[in-house]
Amino acid sequence: MPQNLRYTLLSLRDLLASIGPFALLTLLLLALAYWWLDPNPPKRVVLATGPAQSAYDEFGKRYAQALARYGITVELLPSQGSSANLELLRAGKADLGFVQGGSADIGYDDEEAISSLGSLFVEPLWLFYREDAAQRLKGRPEIRSLADLTGWRVNVGTPGSGVPRLFSTLLDVNRIDRQQLQLSELEQTPATVAFLDGQIDAIVFASAPESLLVQMLLQSPGVRLLDFTQSEAYSRRFGYLTPVVMPQGVVDLSKNIPERDMHLVASTTSLLAGAKTHPAILQLFAQTAVSLHGSSSWFNRAHEYPSLEHSEVPVSSEAVRAIRSGPPFLQRYLPFWLANLVERMWLAMGLILALALPLSRVVPPLYTFRIRSRVFRWYAELRSIEQRYFDAGPAAPVEALLGELDQLEARVEQVVVPLAYTDELYALRGNIGMVRRKLQNRT
Repeated sequence: MPQNLRYTLLSLRDLLASIGPFALLTLLLLALAYWWLDPNPPKRVVLATGPAQSAYDEFGKRYAQALARYGITVELLPSQGSSANLELLRAGKADLGFVQGGSADIGYDDEEAISSLGSLFVEPLWLFYREDAAQRLKGRPEIRSLADLTGWRVNVGTPGSGVPRLFSTLLDVNRIDRQQLQLSELEQTPATVAFLDGQIDAIVFASAPESLLVQMLLQSPGVRLLDFTQSEAYSRRFGYLTPVVMPQGVVDLSKNIPERDMHLVASTTSLLAGAKTHPAILQLFAQTAVSLHGSSSWFNRAHEYPSLEHSEVPVSSEAVRAIRSGPPFLQRYLPFWLANLVERMWLAMGLILALALPLSRVVPPLYTFRIRSRVFRWYAELRSIEQRYFDAGPAAPVEALLGELDQLEARVEQVVVPLAYTDELYALRGNIGMVRRKLQNRT
C-alpha cells in the first residue's frame, strides 16, 4: 500500500472513531423521534361505506382506487348506512366512514373521539312513489305533500341507514301519526324490487345523485318523485337540512327529465375519522376528497365541496389544510412517503441537529487528543527510566536501563500517526536519544 494512502486511511479511521459516539447519539435520537412521532401511515385502513350499489359504496371504491397509488389498501366495510357507520367508528372497527348529517345521534363525547374531513356532498331525501298507488289511494297520479301518504305502504330503510330517524322527524313536524302509515324497514335492494313489483307504494332513502338506484328510479315509467315544496321551511327548522333544487331536464335533457324543477331537502354527508386514524391517512383522504367531490353536480357548482361547513364534529386540521391550500409544498415535488416523512419529522430533526451541532465542536479536540495520546503515553515510561537513573546516582543499573530504553524505542518505532502529527513523534524519538546519551555518558 502506498505510504500516502496509508496515512490518509489512518487519518480517516481516527476521524471516524472520534465522530462515532456523536453520530451514534444522533441516530439514536432520530430513531427515538421516529418511534414517538410515527410519521409513516399504516398500509391498510378500513372505510365504512353502505349498502351495495349505494352512493357510499361507489365513492368507497373510488377512494380505494385513489389511495392504492400510494401503496395503501383501503378495505371497504359494507354497512346499513350512516348510523351504522358511526357505530363502527365508535367501536373502533372502522378507521373512517361516511355519515349523513342529522341521521345519527352525535354527542359531546364524539367530539374528542371523532373528527371530520369536511362535508363531501349533499344527500337529498328521495321519496319515490308509484303513480298507480296515488291514483288508487288519492284519485290522482300525483301527491303534493307528506300528508298525502296516509294509509300508504312506505319503506323507510333499515335503522342503520339513519333514514327512519330523519323521516320520523319530518312526520312529527307535519303532525302525521306513524300509525296511519304501513312502515317497513327493508334494505334498499329488496325494497326496490318490492316497490317495482307493486308490493310497496312508496320508498324513502337518502343518497347522492350518483347512486345507480336514484338514476334508475328517476327514469322508471310509472314512478314519480315527491316535490318538497316546503324545503326552505324544513331547512329553517333543522340546521342540518339544506334546500336543494334539481333543475328541469338535468337527468335527461332529450326526454326532459324531470319535467320541472324539483325541490328536495338534503343533508350534507361528511367523511368522519376515528381518533386513532393516522394523520397522514387523514391528509390523503382529504386530498382525495378535493379531487373526487370538487366537480359540479346536480346540486352544486364546481369547488363548492368538500366544505368545512355543516360539520357536527370538529374538522381535522389535516382536512382544513388540504381543502384550503391543497397538497403541501413538498408533496408537489417529492414522493408522498418522503414528503410526509420530512414534513412530520422536520421539527424533531431540527431540534436534534441543534443539539448535535454544539456537541460536534468537541470532535476536533477529541481527534487531536486521540492522535497525541499515542505519542504522549510513552513519555511516562521514558520519564520513569530517567528518574530511576537520577535517583540511583552512581549505583544506577545503567545497562539494564539502556535495555529498557531500547525496548521503548522499538515500540515507539511501531507507532504510526497522521503526517500532521509526525513532528511530535520525532520529538519523542529525539527525547529518547537524549536520555540514552545521558546513560551512555555514565558508562
